Amino acid sequence: MSRPLILDAARTPFGRYRGGLSGVRVDDLAALPIVELLRRHPSIDPALIDDVLLGNTNGAGEENRNIGRMAALLAGLPTSVPGVAINRLCASGGEAIVQAARALALGDASLLVAGGVEGMTRAPFVVPRPDKPFADRLESVSTALGWRLVNPRMKAEWTVPLGRAAEDVAVALGITREQMDVFALRSHRRASAAWDAGVHDGFAFPVQLSNDSPVRRDESVRPETSVERLGKLKSAFSESGPVTAGNSSPLNDGAAAVLMGTEEMASSLGITPLGEFLGSAVTAEEPQRFTLAPVSAIRKLLARLKIDAADVSLWEINEAFAAMALSVLHHLPEVDREKVNVHGGAIAYGHPLGASLPRVVIDLCRHLRARGGGLGVAAACVGVGQGMAIAVRV
Repeated sequence: MSRPLILDAARTPFGRYRGGLSGVRVDDLAALPIVELLRRHPSIDPALIDDVLLGNTNGAGEENRNIGRMAALLAGLPTSVPGVAINRLCASGGEAIVQAARALALGDASLLVAGGVEGMTRAPFVVPRPDKPFADRLESVSTALGWRLVNPRMKAEWTVPLGRAAEDVAVALGITREQMDVFALRSHRRASAAWDAGVHDGFAFPVQLSNDSPVRRDESVRPETSVERLGKLKSAFSESGPVTAGNSSPLNDGAAAVLMGTEEMASSLGITPLGEFLGSAVTAEEPQRFTLAPVSAIRKLLARLKIDAADVSLWEINEAFAAMALSVLHHLPEVDREKVNVHGGAIAYGHPLGASLPRVVIDLCRHLRARGGGLGVAAACVGVGQGMAIAVRV
C-alpha cells in the first residue's frame, strides 16, 4: 500500500455572489487552478496524470457534462487524461480528495488531480417537466442552494431550509444569537488578518478577467464588520431566530485543485509534499440534524486512527453557519477552540460548495507546516444529514 500524499494545491479567490468571478463559466472556472498547478510545476508531463476528480454540488448548469472531464480538456490536458464529477453536496471536493487517496493507496494511480468547483452565481433556474400535458403554466426553480424539486414522500422535517435546521439544533442546545455573532466576527477578523499577513500566498492565485482588475482576495471577507453591525441584521430563516446572513456562510464562486501522488512520484518530480492523507470518515444523522453529523464523523475517524483529540494540533471545521460550528464544538468539549479555524473560516472566506473542503484541507496542511507540523483534522457538515472528517499529517 502506498502512502497518499498531498503534493501541492492552488485555488482561485472565492468570489462573492454576483461578484468578481460571476462572469466566468463554471467549467472554465474549474480549469483555472489546474492550469495554475501545471504552471507552477513545468517539469510535470500532463500525460502522467491518471485522472481528474472534481467535486461539484450543482451539476445542473455549465458543469452538467462531467465537470472533471470538461475541466481537464479546458485546462489543456491531453485527451488521454480522464475525469470524473463527484457529488456529496458540501463535502464533494473532500470526497474527491478521499477517492484520490484511495486510488493512490491501492496502486490504481500514481498522480492525480482532485478538488472541486462551484459557480453559485451562475446556477441556472430549471423548469420541471409537467406531470400532465398542456400545463397551464410552468414555474422555474433556482438551483443555487438547498432543496429543490422535493419528493413529496420525504418527511416534512427532513426538507426544512438548511439555515432553519441549523438554527433549531443550536437553539435546542442553548446557543445564543450573541455567541453566533461573536463567532462570525472572529472568522472575519482572523481571515482578514491572514490575507494581510500573506498566509494564503502560494495557494490562492489572482484571476484576471479581460480588462478588469484581477480578483486577488476572497471577496466575502468583511474586516469592517462588528458585533454591533452583525446584531442589526434580521433573522434569515424564521421570524426572530438567531441565524442571520451575517453569521452564515455566503454564496460564492470558486475552484480548487489538489495535486496528489505517491512517494515515488513526489520524489521523481522533486516536490516536497504539503502533507500526508491519513484517513477519512463519513457518517449520517436525520437530515434536519445535519449540523451534528461532523461530531460523529470526527469521533469515528479518531477512533479508527487511534488518535485522541489532544493529539490534534489544528482543526478546520467548515463554517456553513456559526450555529453549526458552535453546535459541533458544544458536543466536542475536548477540542481546544483556540486550535479551531485559526485563520478564520467559511463565514468569511465563503462557501463555494464543491470547492470548500479542498480549501479547508489545504489550509489545514499549510497552517500546520507554518507551525512546524503535526496532526490535523478537517470536518464539514453535509446537507441531507451527513458529515465528513479528514485527517492529515504534516
